[in-house]
Amino acid sequence: MALASWGCCSWLILLCAYAWGHPKPVDLKTEDVRNCSTSPQYLPNTAVNTTAQLAALREQMYTKNLSAYIIPDTDAHMNEYIGEHDKRRAWITGFKGSAGIAVVTMGKAGLWTDSRYWTQAEREMDCNWELHKEVGTAPIVNWLLTNIPPGGRIGFDPFLFSIGSWESYNKALRGSDRELVSITDNLVDLVWGSKRPPVPSQPIYILQEKFTGSTWQEKVSSIRSQMQKHHKAPTAVLLSALDETAWLFNLRSSDIPYNPFFYSYTLLTDSSIRLFVNKSRFNSETLQYLNSNCTSSMCVQLEDYSQVHDSVQTYASGAVRIWIGTSYTMYGLYKVIPEEKLIADTYSPVMVTKAVKNSKEQTLLKASHVRDAVPVIRYLVWLEKNVPKGTVDEFSGAELLDKFRGEENFSSGPSFQTISAGGLNAALAHYSPTKEHHRKLSSDEMYLVDSGGQYWDGTTDITRTVHWGTPSAFQKEAYTRVLIGNIDLSRLVFPAATSGRVIEAFARRALWDVGLNYGHGTGHGIGNFLSVHEWPVGFQSNSITMDKGMFTSIEPGYYHDKEFGIRLEDVALVVEAKTKYPGTYLTFEVVSLVPYDRNLIDVSLLSPEQLQYLNHYYQTIREKVGPELQKRQLLEEFTWLQQQTEPLSSRAPCTTSLASVLAVSILAILDWNV
Repeated sequence: MALASWGCCSWLILLCAYAWGHPKPVDLKTEDVRNCSTSPQYLPNTAVNTTAQLAALREQMYTKNLSAYIIPDTDAHMNEYIGEHDKRRAWITGFKGSAGIAVVTMGKAGLWTDSRYWTQAEREMDCNWELHKEVGTAPIVNWLLTNIPPGGRIGFDPFLFSIGSWESYNKALRGSDRELVSITDNLVDLVWGSKRPPVPSQPIYILQEKFTGSTWQEKVSSIRSQMQKHHKAPTAVLLSALDETAWLFNLRSSDIPYNPFFYSYTLLTDSSIRLFVNKSRFNSETLQYLNSNCTSSMCVQLEDYSQVHDSVQTYASGAVRIWIGTSYTMYGLYKVIPEEKLIADTYSPVMVTKAVKNSKEQTLLKASHVRDAVPVIRYLVWLEKNVPKGTVDEFSGAELLDKFRGEENFSSGPSFQTISAGGLNAALAHYSPTKEHHRKLSSDEMYLVDSGGQYWDGTTDITRTVHWGTPSAFQKEAYTRVLIGNIDLSRLVFPAATSGRVIEAFARRALWDVGLNYGHGTGHGIGNFLSVHEWPVGFQSNSITMDKGMFTSIEPGYYHDKEFGIRLEDVALVVEAKTKYPGTYLTFEVVSLVPYDRNLIDVSLLSPEQLQYLNHYYQTIREKVGPELQKRQLLEEFTWLQQQTEPLSSRAPCTTSLASVLAVSILAILDWNV
């Protein structure tokens, strides 16, 4: 998608400016970080004094006879985003980054996090904490073996350890004469006490029927049907992931940042439905909706959220078999189910069923993407006009895009923290600016914006990379090869039931051809007003096979360290492909509808088939988004869209003057028919 369209005079001005020399990149101010090797030690004003909470935590450890205590960065449901109530690691360490594990012994405290957060950790932690830069179970266990004596007990909260995490630590400690000990009462919570943020109490509301694909009764019947057909005959399904319960009952709230979820568990049996939740959050309408005043198989029995452990344990004592998804079930629930009564799959039947959207859900999700194109286009047009003035920075830009999205029908906020990255910051794949740390946007640099919205009818996620000036030949080549990867995967035809990891290389091939690559995943599933990263769809090794009705992002990229970054992300629906010969084959239908930056496309690198695909995509954008812009009388944005979606030719330059299409665009607004 292009952000800048230059007339001939503008090009002359730009060329003169280029001859005089590019403006220097605007670097972030020198980071103010701690220095624990000086005397006295130096701490920036951003560092948090953790002496008191560490002393209190060690007192709790002493009462439990613990030599060490592990504090992970998750909550009891393995949410991608953590509510304030569950930010235990942030509170005990002072480090607010989203990834990191803390370990406290009687004499030391350590934090393990990856390279994205090293500077932030040095800024926010005091000298009570060691920063460790190797992540994973092995480095933590090696440190524990060095710092606690044989016979030492290592405590952890079983509701903050996934089954996989428990198995990993348990295996690594085997034979070491150190014991991994489950402590039900979270020790950080005990120390945090009354200062801990309260559990969210906003109402849990019913998602209107027009925004759902099926009633909750139909969904329950579908899952029970799968239970009956399962060869191991489960009598119950235990749901721990918050999006599972939200989807099953068509209920939403706002307990988790960027996600419309509420703290809950569900135990769906062959004859009952138990929903573990704070019951006071339901009004009379919702209670009636759930049939909560009866006890038949289609009545939802409400139990307190805190009772899930005891209730599952009691149920598991009978002649039952409980089906779980191990990816989202914490060790605290897993351990109360006897092995002979456990049916463990990687993902629960609800997680897998939710991934395949029915026809109504597909229509809803497509509609949300048509509307979502409008704020993105408004933002790109605004940037094109204002960045050259030198008044726009990464953070203010992200705020404006969020504001534009918030003005759309059915909007419920952003679906994640907007990634707004200029120049060298875009080389950090998951960089997000803050009010305190950001940089000005410049016409002489590339700009990457990865953003999305939550709407009652769908969740969106789109990334575009642009350049308002004169990109280098290498930047254009890298961008075009990323675009080729996006196109090649989007237009690929492949057999049904193919795993995403088998076809993922098509997104990388054009980069591989010249020795380039990217280090993140190629795509992920997306929900209907649920998670922006919805598992188990995608191109990872643990993703399920592709099926008609799934939505996935397609997002190849390239990141040149300390200079620039490129990512082009679209959401696509898996559909049946039309093939010459009979067979069940699939392909993708892209539903994101914002053009790419013509200023960065080297058409000479595109094959005729790729060029044909791109022009067809642009025609689709015109047909679907153009009327939305016309309807709202967004003349400037419509003009921009007409310009950016002009058919590309292998013989013609990619850039198109705004003036050359202005007259046609005005006519289109007037007669609604161009």
